[in-house]
Amino acid sequence: MTAKVEIYTWSTCPFCIRAKGLLKNKAVDFIEYSIDGDEVARTKMSQRANGRRSLPQIFINDDHIGGCDDIHALDSQGKLDGLLSAGHNV
Repeated sequence: MTAKVEIYTWSTCPFCIRAKGLLKNKAVDFIEYSIDGDEVARTKMSQRANGRRSLPQIFINDDHIGGCDDIHALDSQGKLDGLLSAGHNV
């Protein structure tokens, strides 16, 4: 079993594309919420993301990871693969 990965994006956001690229390179299945221009969805995302409104916002097993720089930092530190394994929390 693998981790549940969710990512909130805008279709033209370069940081969103970069974060999704990292997940795809790791062959990770993820749920994408494309919220282009949808302020109601963005507000819901912000509530989950501790008030952050920037995109992308990434969650692993319902834990808020952060944005593009955050997920790449976790990968650089060697921590991302462990989080993507089943049952691991941040």
